[in-house]
Amino acid sequence: MSVTSIILQALYYFLPAYIANMAPVLFKNVPFLVMPIWEKKLGKNKTWRGVAAAVLCGIVVFWLQKIAYTAGFTALAIIDYADFSILLGFLLGFGAIIGDAVKSYYKRKAGIEPGERWLGFDQLDFVVGGLIFSFLLYVPPIEVVVVLFLATPFLHIATNHLGYWLGLRKVRF
Repeated sequence: MSVTSIILQALYYFLPAYIANMAPVLFKNVPFLVMPIWEKKLGKNKTWRGVAAAVLCGIVVFWLQKIAYTAGFTALAIIDYADFSILLGFLLGFGAIIGDAVKSYYKRKAGIEPGERWLGFDQLDFVVGGLIFSFLLYVPPIEVVVVLFLATPFLHIATNHLGYWLGLRKVRF
C-alpha cells in the first residue's frame, strides 16, 4: 500500500471528527442551544449548540460514508462501514468536541484567553478526543494514527485560514 493511499484512507476515516470539529463555527449563527456549557471553566464560546452540531455532523458524515461504502465506494475505506453502526460516527464527533472542551479547560487554567493560540494543543485536541472515544468500537492501524497526528496540524491551520477568509472566523490561526 502506498503512502498516499494510507494518508487518504486515514483522512477519510477521520472525516466525521474533522467535520464535527468545524461544526461549531459552521453553525454559529443558528439560534438554538446558545448557552455556554460551563462558562467559568470553558469560556463563553463552548456552547451546547456546538456540542449538538458536532455530534450531529459526526453521525451524518459517518452515515454518508456508510451509504457510499454500500454503493461500492470502498477505495478509501479502512473499515467495512456496513459492519459498523452510526455509533462510530457519534463517538468520533462527540470525542472531537470533548477533546476540544478538555483543551479549553486547561487553556483557561493556564490563563490563555479564548481565541489565543496554544500551539499543538489547538491543532490536536480533537484528534486525541476523537480517537479515544472511537477506540471503544474500533482501533485503527498505528499508521493511521500517525498520519492523523502528523497531517492534522497542517489541515487545521489551512482550514482556519480558509474560515477567516470566508468570514467565519475572527482570527486567522
